[in-house]
Amino acid sequence: MTASTQPSPPFLSWFRLGIVGIFLFSLILHFWGLERFNALVFDEIYYAKYAHDYLTHTPFFDAHPPLGKYLIALGMWLSERLDLFPETAMNGLTGSMRPPWSYRWLNALVGSFLPLIVAGIAYELSQRRRFALLAGLFTAVDGLLLVESRYGLINIYLVGFGLLGHWFFLRSLRRSRQWLWLGLAGLSLGAAIAVKWNGLGLLLGLYLIWGIARLLHRRRSPLPPDLMMPLRQIARISGQSLLLYLGLLPIAVYGLVWIPHLQINGVSFWTVHQQIFNYHAHMGNGPAIHPYCSAWYTWPWMIRPMSYFYETTHALTDPLPPLHPPLPAGTGQVVYDVQAMGNPFLWWLSAIALLMGLMIAIEAVLGGLGLSGWVLPPASSQPGVTLYLVVNYAANFLPWSGVSRCTFIYLYLLAVVFGFLAIANLVDQWLDSPEPWLRRLSWGVAGVILLAFGFWLPIYLGLPLSPDEFRLRMWFPSWI
Repeated sequence: MTASTQPSPPFLSWFRLGIVGIFLFSLILHFWGLERFNALVFDEIYYAKYAHDYLTHTPFFDAHPPLGKYLIALGMWLSERLDLFPETAMNGLTGSMRPPWSYRWLNALVGSFLPLIVAGIAYELSQRRRFALLAGLFTAVDGLLLVESRYGLINIYLVGFGLLGHWFFLRSLRRSRQWLWLGLAGLSLGAAIAVKWNGLGLLLGLYLIWGIARLLHRRRSPLPPDLMMPLRQIARISGQSLLLYLGLLPIAVYGLVWIPHLQINGVSFWTVHQQIFNYHAHMGNGPAIHPYCSAWYTWPWMIRPMSYFYETTHALTDPLPPLHPPLPAGTGQVVYDVQAMGNPFLWWLSAIALLMGLMIAIEAVLGGLGLSGWVLPPASSQPGVTLYLVVNYAANFLPWSGVSRCTFIYLYLLAVVFGFLAIANLVDQWLDSPEPWLRRLSWGVAGVILLAFGFWLPIYLGLPLSPDEFRLRMWFPSWI
């Protein structure tokens, strides 16, 4: 057992303070300047309008399941009923006069909790508090998650419900009333799929890790139980329970979510799914379809991020569109850019950690089957945890290799969170290493991730920059 797993009341209090600090930090990042752009940013031109259509019972076609737009509509409805933002600027771009806070605040609130959910996953996986704190901190300093949750978009609900489902699943392994936690996991994962179909990858990952755990259990793995945590606990879940709670229950949730949408639009369940499938099947690929199309294998290295908002003004005091027309290219002296890109060093280091984790995962399976290892001896710090992260990363990433339509970097969000957990797991292990250079390396990795977040923060929040300051942050031509 590593030092970070040894329980002691003083450290527990520091753990709680750390969790609270991360949450407050996340809360400030998500809500500060939320109304900065009194406009519709990127896909708000669809989702915020669709949310308004739900409130007015106006029929429309949408290429995704409806739950994400229901929640944006809920935020709008609460804002109007409770008069939450009476003094802020307003616009009529959604179809009615309302402040931008109304279609953004619920997204921001959900995004603020994501670091806590990821920290919870890390703790339930390993029972290591420092790993949990590092995972929560790294999640809080990712740029793409921050950007996605500050606007009326739907990916943050996909990620939020999906990770919550994994947290509930892991809590079921060491809690009484397992049926309750598995039921909550099924509800959450069904909700994730009801936001976007790629939520299915979250279920696929759990099916795969359960299958591996059962295989190792039947072969009577010679590895010690603490090394294979949480696989031993996962193997005890019966096939019937898995089918009920992570099969039938998500299907039921998915189907029920559609009822209001079908009533408003007057179409059948099968008709709307045929329409959605045909939309995606016939979408092309390449720059002619969308300038920010990017291939799945480029996402870990962040080759082609996206600009969600870009405007320039002559001075800081000048209003932004839509209050004044855009300036001719190259004439503005103040740049406002919202760049949908991750924290570069966090993403790159996460990719490296996953490659290292892949070797440990392979060795864990080979060792668990009683076969000779051919990579490295099993790590003493829970290779079962690494296997869980690698399998779930692959389940949410590799299926995109078979998609021919135009894809975008934000589709990597479900996978990359498991990368954040992988690098946090590695840093936590190195901090306990007897090798001084590894301990120094762990501090260096954490430091560069935090410094990178501070450097790129202006283009996550859309803060004003000079043209030179903006170009300083665009390291590659493909980032522009």
